[in-house]
Amino acid sequence: MSFGEKLASIMQRPGQDPVAKDDVPFWLKYAGRGLGTVGSLLAIFLGAFKCIGIIFGYISCPISGMWQMVAGFLVMTVEAPCCCMFVDFVQNLSDWVEKKPYWSRAAVYCLLAIPPVLLCPDLNIIFGSGLIFTTGVIYGFMSLGKKAPLDQMRVSAGTNTQIPSTSMQSTLVENAQPMGFTNTPDSNV
Repeated sequence: MSFGEKLASIMQRPGQDPVAKDDVPFWLKYAGRGLGTVGSLLAIFLGAFKCIGIIFGYISCPISGMWQMVAGFLVMTVEAPCCCMFVDFVQNLSDWVEKKPYWSRAAVYCLLAIPPVLLCPDLNIIFGSGLIFTTGVIYGFMSLGKKAPLDQMRVSAGTNTQIPSTSMQSTLVENAQPMGFTNTPDSNV
């Protein structure tokens, strides 16, 4: 058993199919899950640190920190349910999200990361929410799927039979009328 296979067996979720069902590269899956796990831990820590700002009278920053902590906890429950074993519903939530397409997870992560930055554009908040946002971007890339092979892309690029015309009479719409001439409207119509 190679090192990569051992790593894959360790990172495999309980009840997960050993054969991948989509064409997403394995390194992109591990990047999304790893950044989601580490990013959510940092977001929780930095959000808690920002909540201390209420001592100094900053009202919007603790709200932003709490939002970031909740967002970090939600990302952690989906990406690393083993970190939240003390909560009963975490495994069910994680399994439910795994069945959804990647674009939905990307949209939720990106939308969760924006409000804390809008409330308190501080470096801690930008970094913590930025990690969650970057996780959403990685899942967005995963939703795009695998590129076509090089030969297929060359063939599809070469099949464009329309040659752009450089004459003055070419138009984008074939039935277009000249712009300088207008006819008087018919009274019979």
